[in-house]
Amino acid sequence: MLWLTAIVRPFKLDDVYEQLLEEGVSGMTISEVKGVGNQEGNSETYRGNTYSTAFLPKIKIELAVNEDDAPRIIQKITDICKTGQTGDGKIFVTKLEQTLRIRTGEMDRQAI
Repeated sequence: MLWLTAIVRPFKLDDVYEQLLEEGVSGMTISEVKGVGNQEGNSETYRGNTYSTAFLPKIKIELAVNEDDAPRIIQKITDICKTGQTGDGKIFVTKLEQTLRIRTGEMDRQAI
């Protein structure tokens, strides 16, 4: 099993969510986060004053997947989120040692 963490642009969330549901992904965790990377923040002018922020709003999508399904799911997220511009995001893939569904006690594949 693998743990996927995708950091994407906020306006891509609905498309990613809908596609993952179609792909049979039954659960995921979504967090609103802020981050800095190659995009290096932005500047805005408000009432004549310029304000800069290094941290930009992003969405973090976390999900556990079977190793067999991971390449397909990673490709779907990539296809949806890729604009070709700096700030499209990242996907981190981590080995997941164990999963436990608290309610039933099911383990690993059955717990996903």
